[in-house]
Amino acid sequence: MNISHTRHRAAAAFAAAALPLSLGVLAPQAWAGQGDVPFGPGCASVPKEGAGSFTDMAEEPVATAASSNPALSTLVAAVERAGLVDTLNNAKDITVFAPTNDAFAKIPEADLDKVLADKDTMTKILTYHAVGRTVDKADLADGSFETLEGGTLTTGGSGDAYKVNDTATIVCGDVATSNATVHIIDTVLMPK
Repeated sequence: MNISHTRHRAAAAFAAAALPLSLGVLAPQAWAGQGDVPFGPGCASVPKEGAGSFTDMAEEPVATAASSNPALSTLVAAVERAGLVDTLNNAKDITVFAPTNDAFAKIPEADLDKVLADKDTMTKILTYHAVGRTVDKADLADGSFETLEGGTLTTGGSGDAYKVNDTATIVCGDVATSNATVHIIDTVLMPK
């Protein structure tokens, strides 16, 4: 399945309440009734309209929305290789902590290649980045959440500055897609 070209425009009118993965700035009134406004320094780089914009992403399920964000191409490739596209796109009210390409680049190339070649390990890591419920900014100050992998993620912070597991910084949070909330992070999280 090539999610880069998959668009569900017919469902756009029904998808007005959802998540992420491009980082941009919309006027707060554009998000009225759709939950929290995206926050964080990385949000300024999101296109204001068109492909990859917050509005575009809100119309798509999470894996498809992520495919329109060039900063998430490594994550999208990993999700495709692990066979998780349909799982993520069909889930309801989930939260994804989405590592950027720069986050994956922090992993030594030989180690990353090894993980990408091992579907079981990759699936474990990717599902550790997803929570089976909505987690928005209001939940991040002092949170603990069970992941789809079965482990636990912790969050802490205030204002627009939040960390996940004391290692990853949320660079753009509360990005809505049609079925998920996305928090874009700068470090890949590793399950225990």
